[in-house]
Amino acid sequence: MSELLQVNDSNFEDEIIKSDVPAMVDLWAPWCQPCLTTGPWIEELAKEYNGKFKVAKMNVDENALTPNRFGIRAIPTILLFKDGELADTIVGAVGKANIEKAMLKLM
Repeated sequence: MSELLQVNDSNFEDEIIKSDVPAMVDLWAPWCQPCLTTGPWIEELAKEYNGKFKVAKMNVDENALTPNRFGIRAIPTILLFKDGELADTIVGAVGKANIEKAMLKLM
């Protein structure tokens, strides 16, 4: 499993919903300044939890189906999944510690 995965509407089901470990998807866009703030934290968490938690990013400008499926109205939004089910949602630019705390609840 690679550290940070790029997912899209086509592979979301296989990579996230069918993941055998808990998974997190950072929904972002390159023009979103708060998204650029949280990006490095997401990359760090991907490295720290490699093999224990699948960490992915999805560009909402290039993928509309998945954000619509989950009713995403603002970015950054982080979706956390366990056993194929949406377990938690974090909206806005929160700190790394808050994201990690949400992840640890699912491990």
